[in-house]
Amino acid sequence: MRNKGHDRLNAADSEAIAIAALGHLAGDSEALGRFLALSGIGPADLRAAAQEPGFLVGVLEFFLEDETRLLAFAANEGLRPTMIAAARFALAAEIDDG
Repeated sequence: MRNKGHDRLNAADSEAIAIAALGHLAGDSEALGRFLALSGIGPADLRAAAQEPGFLVGVLEFFLEDETRLLAFAANEGLRPTMIAAARFALAAEIDDG
């Protein structure tokens, strides 16, 4: 993932951050259960839902709503927390432009 000292990300980098966030979420059964409950997605539907526009935006929003979760993920990935917000913004812009 490129990080040239600024928070502007391209779509590929943003998607990579969101996929890493989903992987991080999958490793925390309590947080994953909460995410699934909030999103209304069943565990069996997770893979199909991940292909839908906006799903990865929702994953990043889930992290942005909880500072502890956000900071843990950012530290695990070696990212500044603002990069998660920037990735969310970039993915949402892709959906709006698409």
